[in-house]
Amino acid sequence: MNALAKPEVGAYLNRHYVSAFQKVATFRIVNGQKQGGNVAAYFCAPDGRVLHVVAGPVDGATMLREAKWVVETAKAALQESKSSGTPFKVLFRKRHAERLRLDHGLIVDVTSFDAPVKDEDDPLTYGDPTGREFMPVLPPPPIDGPDVSLRSKQADEEKASGAREMRDRHGRRWVLGNQGRVHQILAAYAMIKIERVYGTVFENILGEKVSTKPVITVRNCGGRGTDVCLKCD
Repeated sequence: MNALAKPEVGAYLNRHYVSAFQKVATFRIVNGQKQGGNVAAYFCAPDGRVLHVVAGPVDGATMLREAKWVVETAKAALQESKSSGTPFKVLFRKRHAERLRLDHGLIVDVTSFDAPVKDEDDPLTYGDPTGREFMPVLPPPPIDGPDVSLRSKQADEEKASGAREMRDRHGRRWVLGNQGRVHQILAAYAMIKIERVYGTVFENILGEKVSTKPVITVRNCGGRGTDVCLKCD
């Protein structure tokens, strides 16, 4: 499952991306082994606007496929939009809506207009007396329903690990896995800054509480079977 350990994945990412990482959720390291937590890979434009997300751990083939999809989609959208910002953004959101329909059998409307972002010095942007709100949660665009020609995709989704039930705008129940939910979110929010997206991915898609606490490390001391917590809650 360690996708980044695959040489072909690393070679492609090194050729097309600049890699970075940040910890935003609490997990424990016990005797060198990670326990709990989750992971998401964000494919961004140079200024930090999100093009795509891989939510949760995936194998090397999946990571490589998604990385190539971003590069190929970006090239096609740049050409079609004539490198103009707003058409490029709308085209990328349409590609996510297409992936949701083709891969998961569900239809969603693309959002082409972004609501104004509050000024960061507006008092209403503060989440508590100690600082600014650090984890905005974005409402997903409503599902319109299934593409009946792709109804078997939903049958497959129902069997998929991690798929969760959701309702469309008519109240009908459907199930959608992590990547389907990513495409749903990005059909409305692709090409906005990562700081406005990551909280939604971790809390609404991965079900992982975002935290500012450090990693909690536990180690065995001197073979005595005693665990020492280097950083407690």
